[in-house]
Amino acid sequence: MKKIISVVTVVFVQLFLINIDANAEPVSALSEQNTMSVLWFQKAGEAKGLYYQGYNLGKMRLDKIMSKKRGRNNLKPAIVLDIDETILDNSPHQAWYVLAGRKVPFNWNEWFKRTEAKPLPGAVEFLQYANSLGVEIFYISNRYESQKTATIMNLKNVGAPQVDLKHVLLKQPGEIGKETRRRLVAKTHEIILLFGDNLGDFSGFDRLSVSNRNNAVVRLKGEFGKKLILFPNPMYGDWEGAIYNYTSKLSDEEKIKLRRAFLETYR
Repeated sequence: MKKIISVVTVVFVQLFLINIDANAEPVSALSEQNTMSVLWFQKAGEAKGLYYQGYNLGKMRLDKIMSKKRGRNNLKPAIVLDIDETILDNSPHQAWYVLAGRKVPFNWNEWFKRTEAKPLPGAVEFLQYANSLGVEIFYISNRYESQKTATIMNLKNVGAPQVDLKHVLLKQPGEIGKETRRRLVAKTHEIILLFGDNLGDFSGFDRLSVSNRNNAVVRLKGEFGKKLILFPNPMYGDWEGAIYNYTSKLSDEEKIKLRRAFLETYR
């Protein structure tokens, strides 16, 4: 009997190893693959620490900049921040989708209407501090104009200052990125700091390939931590879109194959 059990165990292990072989066809659902990234974002102390680190760094930079005589044509100083995964935590919706799988469509609008997103670590404290210094705050998000009422309500609910129609700039029809809105702010203000979880929250990164995004980061390495404050988001973003060459109509199977193809391993 023990011999039979031993043989069965060996066969099971062999089948398991075959199933996880690097060359095996992907079988996991696309939504299920996001389990670890959502868990990390929600439960890892490292994630929280990085947000505190980013906003602490932002405060130090703000103090230094504001202590010096600034002024480009005497423009008022301003900071520009993304909203999602920079100020507001949408990971509960990501977690819901992991658990729901492909049974239901992923719908940002349904989540936004709830106005239940909580603030990320250090975000509101930093915003209130910037407000106390007289710095103007602009929230530039790729949420749509139709979602503005809910967006403003959620930001106000968490205590973010300067939340109004003038300062919350959402995506306009035909826009690809945020550059047009950043330039609009720059006409009347000196943008001294930018915050985001996506390279697209900064100038010069829209629609770049995977390699070009990384090359652009190297070129701008001196700006990170100085003018550009970047937060972690392993759940979604242009980093993933670049892997798919920004093609929205790929099947789950095609996306999984591309994810695997971009992995680097040893021979």
